[in-house]
Amino acid sequence: MKTVILSLCFFSMGLQSSPAQTTPMNTSTTNSTNAEQELIDLSKDKWGWMANKNVDKLDELFDAKSMFVHMGGTWGKSQELDVIKSGNIWYKKAEIYSVIVNQIGNTAILLNDIDLLAVVNGNEVVNPFMVTEVYMLENGKWRMGSLTFSRLLRPVKLNAPATSK
Repeated sequence: MKTVILSLCFFSMGLQSSPAQTTPMNTSTTNSTNAEQELIDLSKDKWGWMANKNVDKLDELFDAKSMFVHMGGTWGKSQELDVIKSGNIWYKKAEIYSVIVNQIGNTAILLNDIDLLAVVNGNEVVNPFMVTEVYMLENGKWRMGSLTFSRLLRPVKLNAPATSK
């Protein structure tokens, strides 16, 4: 009986001394960490290019078959570039709160928790979004295959003059 209790005590102490795994186990190498940071930086650059309406940089980033999902519709690369160039949607400022990167082979999925200050058809709005970005690695270069905006139910965190719609 003493042996059982003593064994349980040691087993319990062993569990307490090993911290709980709160994130998926990362079995990747340092190169994957570098790839993740490269993708985070590329995504951040993309938000800047969208804010500055730099369609030349976006044209290089977006794959020819890329798809874009918005609250008001779904379309391909040429329409997204036209929408940005015309100012029908001006991605004025993306306040990024967190980015999760999941790499599966030559494909990476980024989840961005953001508040987006945008001008849509002349109206300034702020919306909380979880933005899903899908990238493919081709010839050593990341290309975007998809960008999807999913509106979150959380309140807007961004301190901006516009109201959420």
